[in-house]
Amino acid sequence: MTKRFDLIVVGAGPCGIAVGAAAEKAGLSCILVEKGCVTNSLVSYPYYMTFFSTAIMLEVGGVPFTIPNAKPTRREALAYYRQVVKNCGVDVRQYEEVEEIFGKEGDFTVRALRSGKREETYLAEAMVIATGGFQTPNYLGVPGEDLPRVHHYYHEPYPYYNQNVLVVGGGNSAVESALEMFRNGAQVTMVHFADSIDRGVKPWVVPDITNRLAKGEIPVHWKSRVSEIRAESVVLRHEETGEETEIDNDFVVAMTGWRPNHEHLEALGVEIDTETAIPAHNGSTMETNVPGLYIAGVIAAGYDANKIFIENGRYHGSLIVTDRLAKAAG
Repeated sequence: MTKRFDLIVVGAGPCGIAVGAAAEKAGLSCILVEKGCVTNSLVSYPYYMTFFSTAIMLEVGGVPFTIPNAKPTRREALAYYRQVVKNCGVDVRQYEEVEEIFGKEGDFTVRALRSGKREETYLAEAMVIATGGFQTPNYLGVPGEDLPRVHHYYHEPYPYYNQNVLVVGGGNSAVESALEMFRNGAQVTMVHFADSIDRGVKPWVVPDITNRLAKGEIPVHWKSRVSEIRAESVVLRHEETGEETEIDNDFVVAMTGWRPNHEHLEALGVEIDTETAIPAHNGSTMETNVPGLYIAGVIAAGYDANKIFIENGRYHGSLIVTDRLAKAAG
C-alpha cells in the first residue's frame, strides 16, 4: 500500500531542506520530491559565485556552516546543504518530477515521474511547494532568441574568450557576468532598458562596473532593448527614439531574471496576485488560501525575488511545522 506522509515538500532547495529538517526534528513523516538533484537551483549558479550572505545566515536545521571565510562560495554551499540532508535525515527523492497534485487537506495525492519513466504515487496530509523563483527565464521575446548562441544561464567566462558577447540586463547577474567575462578576454557589451545599473547591485561591485563603463572598456547601450538576434549580429532599439543599432555578436547572455512556476498552486486553487505574482498565504504560517497547502522560500516573493532570500526563507519550515503540530493538537 502507498504510504501516507504527514508532509510532502515539492523542491529540495535550501528552503525545502529547512522544511524537511524541521519536520524530522518534530517527528513528522516527510519527504522532499525534487525534479533534479539536491539544491538543483544552486547547481545552476555561476561556478565561482560567492554568496552575498554570510555562512551563519544560510544555516538550516541547526547544522553549523563552518568555513574559513565569512561568505561561502557556491561549492561550499553545495557541500553544506548535502551535509544537512545527511545529518538531519531528510528524505529526498531526487530526479522525480511532480506531474500532478490533487486532493485536499488530509488527503493529498502526488503523482511523479522518476527520471521521466517510472511513475511514483505518494499520499500526504499536507503539502508544501518550495520550488523557488528561478523556474523559468524572463525571455526577451524577440526573433532569433532560440538560436543556440543565446544563453539565459551563466556559469563561467572561459567559453567566451575572444568573442563578442552581449550581456542583457543591469542587475547583479548581468554586472558580475560581464565583469568576469571582460577579465577573461571576452569583448563584452551591455544593454539595459534603464539609464543606469540597478540599485540592488552588490555595493562592492558598483565601483568596478562603474569604472569599466566610464572608461569604455565595457561599452553599454542605455535605455535600449534587443529587438532582433541575427546570425552574426544583434539589433538594439533605443527606448525613446526608436533608433536601431546593429552590432557584431557571437553570443548573447541574457541576464534578465527568472520567474516562479505556479502550475501546481493554481491547479489546487491558490489565488495568485496578478501584479506581484505572490500566492495568497498567511505570513505567520505560510499556509495558502487552500487549507493544508503551504509555500516556502522564494516562491512566496512572487516577481520580487530580492524580497526573500535563503536567510529569511529558511524560517518558513519552522512556521509550517508549528502550524501542522497545532492543527494536529486540535
